[in-house]
Amino acid sequence: MAVADPSNAVELELFAAGARLVIGCDEVGRGAIAGPVAVGMTAMSALHGPWPVGLRDSKMLSEKRRELLEPLTLQWAPLSAVGYADATEVDSIGISAALGLAGKRALIQLHEAGVDVMSSVVLLDGSTDWLSTALNVAPRVHTRVKADRDCVSVAAASVVAKVHRDRMMIDADGEYPGYHWPSNKGYGSAAHFDAIRSLGATELHRHTWLR
Repeated sequence: MAVADPSNAVELELFAAGARLVIGCDEVGRGAIAGPVAVGMTAMSALHGPWPVGLRDSKMLSEKRRELLEPLTLQWAPLSAVGYADATEVDSIGISAALGLAGKRALIQLHEAGVDVMSSVVLLDGSTDWLSTALNVAPRVHTRVKADRDCVSVAAASVVAKVHRDRMMIDADGEYPGYHWPSNKGYGSAAHFDAIRSLGATELHRHTWLR
């Protein structure tokens, strides 16, 4: 059965309720065994025009299609950011707190770019608000299951975060060759686990996840 493209219906409801901006938010790399967790955020106003044709949740797009859509997405929503928490931070504070830390860093980037974060609503994919606990003062956070599939601002954040994190992992192959980063992006493929057994783990690995 075909999956419907995302729409701006939820964002329009939030604008009607008083939000000045909606900041779509999605995470990438939660389940990886190496590399950072990334949180993408895309700020959208009620005046935003049509989004790029074919924009969807990054998991529903091929790598080639994501690479083509990413610059178009940034043209449509230039106030976008990606925050990271590295493997050491994931090991030391746990994945949920690391997601919050990465999200905080993305919000700081948006603030520094001129986004009035506190008058915005963060539209967060999933049922758990892992962002607010990382902030001393938090904007309103609206959680929604499958927001990455259904909401265009979150789909945009998903694509931007996925492309940026993937490029980071591909580049890591030059420093730590042999782990097949270009194909697995830090996720636990059979070839990746074979490489860990033969080469050992690197500082990019989440060591607490390998025990």
